Amino acid sequence: MSPSKSINMSEKSTITSNHLSRCPDNTAFKQQRLPAWTPQLTPASVLSSFFVVGLFCLAVGIPLILAATSIKEIQINYSEECSHCSKLRENSSNWAQECQCFTNFTLWESMQGDVFMYYGLHNFYQNHRRYVHSRSDAQLLGRKVNIQKSNCAPFAAYNDGTPMAPCGAIANSMFNDTIHLFFYPNSAAVIQVPLLKQGITWWTDKNVKFRNPASQNLSSAFAGTAKPPYWPKPAYSLDEEVEENNGYRNEDFIIWMRVAAFPTFKNLYRRLRRTKEFADGLPAGTYGLQISYNFPVSKFSGGKKVIFSTVGWSGGRNPFLGIAYTVTGAVILLAGCVITAVHLKFGKRKIR
Repeated sequence: MSPSKSINMSEKSTITSNHLSRCPDNTAFKQQRLPAWTPQLTPASVLSSFFVVGLFCLAVGIPLILAATSIKEIQINYSEECSHCSKLRENSSNWAQECQCFTNFTLWESMQGDVFMYYGLHNFYQNHRRYVHSRSDAQLLGRKVNIQKSNCAPFAAYNDGTPMAPCGAIANSMFNDTIHLFFYPNSAAVIQVPLLKQGITWWTDKNVKFRNPASQNLSSAFAGTAKPPYWPKPAYSLDEEVEENNGYRNEDFIIWMRVAAFPTFKNLYRRLRRTKEFADGLPAGTYGLQISYNFPVSKFSGGKKVIFSTVGWSGGRNPFLGIAYTVTGAVILLAGCVITAVHLKFGKRKIR
């Protein structure tokens, strides 16, 4: 054999081995030899799937609508009653002057079971891109971070360089009205309704996403920082009654930091403490709201309200999911009926 032929044979074997090394393994999965099933679409199978899916959607949607409509809810708009306070609070330097307003309402039917108090805002847009990003998650975890390099601007630090704690536009605009509820069993008696300010957040938020800086006490942990401009008091004294409900672990603050997707929304504020006269819920009768007004809404033509609601097995009073299931099921059933009628009339015709 000539030397040229031996070289060609060696090159050929090298090319063949390199080619084989790049091939996938000879397995059923990599060589696409797995068993497969191709459904046979017959009129009976297609129509039956339409009716089964449609009935399933109706079976889910109708109970959801009934559950949502059975939940009792009452809304009290207090923007007009407190309009004088809103104008006062447009200037953030007026925090020394407290402004309170009162409004009464009647609960015609008792609200049995657990009752939750929400505050609702109208025309307040939290879904703006710069607003959503204006926060420091590392700071909210209690870490020492350089606020100047965060997304908190222009609410990162003051002109003298003092960092804000917490920083960002979301924290600076925190809802800070104080609402107390009173019950009037008769014209001569007044009972303050006991409300709980803890246990209103998600467990993951309270124990994972928000932590205070490590220090001997909370006030020293926030040393060297300053409160946001629109806050009447610093973060370490948000709750004067419950010490562990302060700083970044304050539950009102945690709920506010979960921004809403729509301009009209509600956030959980308090829950009823079921004791004494309110062991079974809120009885029917006359109630009053005492509001320490701190959150102005007149600048953006907004509105505020207090919402009392019970809950059911499907959650709060929100019929959207039930309506979506019901409409989808009705449309699928209607389409199934139309297709069935077309099949019965034209399905057996032979094509010439």
